[in-house]
Amino acid sequence: MSIDLIVRNEEGHVLLGKRVNRPARGYWFVPGGSIRKNERIVDAFERISRDELGNPLEQKDARLVGIFEHFYDDNFLGEDNVSTHYVVMAYECRLDPAARIVLDGQHSEVKWWNVEELLDSASVHVNTKAYFAKD
Repeated sequence: MSIDLIVRNEEGHVLLGKRVNRPARGYWFVPGGSIRKNERIVDAFERISRDELGNPLEQKDARLVGIFEHFYDDNFLGEDNVSTHYVVMAYECRLDPAARIVLDGQHSEVKWWNVEELLDSASVHVNTKAYFAKD
């Protein structure tokens, strides 16, 4: 199980990071991460937001968009013939406009995207685009 963060700014743009690791390496993707064994969702939400954004956010301040499934042909270890299946809780949240985003080791850069632009871009992963199919 994992959590993805659909982070919006005051203009409604969405924050994406360009992934350097598997799966989805080389694609723009929303911040997110796996829930650890015996970790409460509320604690995972804060940890993931702190690790991925440099800013801890609280689950109570976010809106659950839905539950999604992500399938990948590869895996984070790069092992041959091992696919990945994530069950993802996607939450929409806001980041304080004054917040400084701190890159983690999983992203080479971050960028604010207009929803129409990200839906049209071949460099944005299809699993990220699924969060905005109804916008």
